Parts: sequence; C-alpha cells; structure tokens
Amino acid sequence: MKFSWNINESDIQKVKNVMKENDNFFLKNRRERNVEKNNIEINKNIIILNLMMCLLTSQQRSGPNSVVGKFLSLKPFPVTSELIAESENIESLIKQILQKNGLTRYVNKISAFFAENIEKIEVDNWNIISKLEYLNDNQSKETKRELADFLNDWLKGFGPKQSRNFLQALGLTKYELPIDSRIASWLNDFGFPVSLTSSPLSDKGYYHFVSNGIQELCLKANIYPCELDAVIFSSFDNDEWTKENIML
Repeated sequence: MKFSWNINESDIQKVKNVMKENDNFFLKNRRERNVEKNNIEINKNIIILNLMMCLLTSQQRSGPNSVVGKFLSLKPFPVTSELIAESENIESLIKQILQKNGLTRYVNKISAFFAENIEKIEVDNWNIISKLEYLNDNQSKETKRELADFLNDWLKGFGPKQSRNFLQALGLTKYELPIDSRIASWLNDFGFPVSLTSSPLSDKGYYHFVSNGIQELCLKANIYPCELDAVIFSSFDNDEWTKENIML
C-alpha cells in the first residue's frame, strides 16, 4: 500500500506567506549555513556544544533571551574538549557548570546523558567527526536520514528530533528537520492531515512518515525544509534573533 501526499495551491500559498512574514536574520543565517554551506566547522568543541544544545533544548524554552539561549551563546563556551579530557568525573563537572550558569531543570539527567555520550564518542575515538565530514560531502536525502537515525539510536537522551537538531545546527542538513512543539503546533494550525503530538513523533517510522510529508510540501513550495523550520521556529520569538545571539 502506498500513501500519497495531496498538496494544493492553498497549502503552497500558506507556506509562501509564512516565509514572507518571517524573512528575518534567523532565516538568513540558516540559508547561509545549511543551503549555501558557508562557515561549516566540524571539530571536537563544536560537537560538544551541539551535544549540550540538544540535551538542554529537549524539554525547555530555548529562545535567544532564555537562560538556555544565553548559556549556549557564551563565548568562549565553558565546556571544551580540553576541560573534559582533564576531568575525572565528567558528569559532576557538567552539573557544576550548568548550575553555575543558572540551569537547574533536569540538570541531573542532562549531566548523566552528556557524560555517557562523550564517553561513547571517546571510546569510538571521535569517529563521529569522519561521519559528519562524509555527510558534509554527500548531500543526498538518504545519507542525511541514515546518519540522523544512527545518532537517534546511539546517543543517550536523543530521539528523532534531537538527532536532526544536532545535524541541522552543524549546517549539515537541509532536508531532515527537528519536529519540535513549535513545528507541530504550526503544522496542526496549518491543517496537516495527521494531528501531531510529541508521543507518536518519538517513533522513528512515524517521524519518517511526517518528515516525508513536510519534505513534499517544501518541494512544491520551492524551499528547503530547513528554511521552513527557521521561519516557524523564529516566529515564536517576536523577532528577538539577531546576529549577536544566534546560538550556533
């Protein structure tokens, strides 16, 4: 049995309208990185920052003026590969840094997940860097989804959303997008043919199904999913995003 997405002119116009209404710096930055592939960096510290971002933003507000947003924008970022290499207790180290910066929600869980993930990455001799570099050089939809699914299965505290958030923040995907509460809310209001809630989206197969629909919608509207994600995400923050506070 084959499912077919039926997208009409009204659907396409709705997408074009939201793109026009939110033509902001956040969208400009997303295009430069994810579509035009400018300023792509893949190294240990960038990976550490993105791991932290995905765990912190999983269940709490992450706008530019939130505690999470301000922490992730710190320069230099307080968690580095050098600091981790010197630490005898990574979980305790991360917990202390988070609390020092006013981050107290889910701090025990986030610290434990981060420590476990870093240990996995180190045991694997940071082979994740070569996987990400390969993805940067191979731009097919299939390679992006394959790596997103790998991260989903491999990293603690990651699901379909976090794995795609990780790749998108690195500038490595324009097709696979993180379907968070903002995206789900917008799509429900848009009239997406299936009602989106967080629980079913934790299932990999269902997430693929919804992503396929979003990709088809974007194809018809002549944009990339990463662009639609940018305008929907930033539309909830009242134009607060600037060049200075883009987190990654």
